[in-house]
Amino acid sequence: MEPESEAELAAILAGAEAPFRVQGGGTRPVGGARDGVPLTTRRLSGITLYEPGALTMVARAGTPLAEIEATLAAEGQRLAFEPMDHRGLLGTSGEPTIGGVFAANVSGPRRIQVGAARDFLLGVRFVDGRGQVIRNGGRVMKNVTGYDLVKLMAGSFGTLGVLTELSFKVLPGAKSAGTVEITGQDDASAITALSRALASPFEVSGAAHLPGGGDGPARTLIRLEGSQGSVAYRAGRLQEALAQFGDLGFDHDGEAVAGIWRDLRDLRRFHGRDGDVWRLSVKPSDAPGIVAALPGSEAIYDWGGGLVWLLVPRGTAPAKIRTPLAETGGHATRIRGEAGGGTFQPLPAPVAALQEGLRRKFDPRGLLNPGLMDGPAQMASD
Repeated sequence: MEPESEAELAAILAGAEAPFRVQGGGTRPVGGARDGVPLTTRRLSGITLYEPGALTMVARAGTPLAEIEATLAAEGQRLAFEPMDHRGLLGTSGEPTIGGVFAANVSGPRRIQVGAARDFLLGVRFVDGRGQVIRNGGRVMKNVTGYDLVKLMAGSFGTLGVLTELSFKVLPGAKSAGTVEITGQDDASAITALSRALASPFEVSGAAHLPGGGDGPARTLIRLEGSQGSVAYRAGRLQEALAQFGDLGFDHDGEAVAGIWRDLRDLRRFHGRDGDVWRLSVKPSDAPGIVAALPGSEAIYDWGGGLVWLLVPRGTAPAKIRTPLAETGGHATRIRGEAGGGTFQPLPAPVAALQEGLRRKFDPRGLLNPGLMDGPAQMASD
């Protein structure tokens, strides 16, 4: 089903007798195939308000992400949280939508500096499982209320309601960017270097490590953004601070730098390769040990080591991934692979009960993404 208006969507849900598989552009399915009639928001499209001076935008949920980004770029602005494009990793097609981005709380490498997608969300309109239209929050930063419900919807994966319109903050784009790179570091040394860079006063906007392999030596990457002079000065100071880690290079070619971080954001290294992909949220200092405890895996470290993307053999048991996390307080989400064993990290019983209570409140008939019962609250907390 493809409703063309919020009222039509509300009528569909109010009169429904069977469950729905809620999606935006269909580019980032969660939990594999699920039961239910496909219900897409792609026809609920269009930017309804954009105030560059106020750094705010309002758009319908089905608006293509590409349209949002092109409109912002024309005014020298951007979605600072840098949402990932899952199509190459998951082998999907279609167009990512702004509603899908916020429904899954999709955030990229700049998350360590500016926050997650949910931190930019000001207000929402959505239709709940009863067919009721609910509005929460505001349309501009100076008129925002009800933050709790707004943030609850970010990362709920369509299990509490179908988003129809969102208002969100945007930020100016960077005039210049550069990457400080260290080559040949092992995982533990790389995480130490990234942690030191992030603790420095040099406003790091990206901190990642790509272990070595068949395509070359290990690369430890640190991104700086701002005016050209500021980036050059901070890069020099950062190279001095990290001199003990060996020779450091600095790339300030705009297109090359953008390409490096776009490939990292979209996990290009894992495209077209067989195996399951997991997303681990951990304490950075724990990350190398956790990866070492999973022989046969290949890792990409982001957020200074706080986010680890793992490529593991197809069919690897979820318990094998999650057991090393048990003592560290981390959690793991399966992004690609079979759904058996649960996509999301199992929640503690009290939290699971709270989550189930929320679902019964917003979707008492269990119409919205049935079977996706575990994990949305956990995912939204990343």
